[in-house]
Amino acid sequence: MSPPPLSLRAQARAEIQEAFEWYEDQRPGLGREFLAAVRARLADIEEAPARYSKVRGEVRRALVDRFPYSIFYFAEPDETVVLACFHGKRDPRHWHKRR
Repeated sequence: MSPPPLSLRAQARAEIQEAFEWYEDQRPGLGREFLAAVRARLADIEEAPARYSKVRGEVRRALVDRFPYSIFYFAEPDETVVLACFHGKRDPRHWHKRR
């Protein structure tokens, strides 16, 4: 049986895009490296949604390699939903309301 498909909420997509643009402004190519790291972690989440620890209720957190970002998500029987992609210094209460 294959794992459920991954879906990203609009806010999560916007956060990833914003971080990509910021990193790309810092150094050309760094934004692409950030996207590659995020995509790799999203692939891990999609492959095995229960791999990462729960941090609030059913919401889990996966750290992005090389970058100070976390991906917050929850798994349903028919899909895995990405709520947020947050910088480690950001107040996590902002994503709590998204569920």
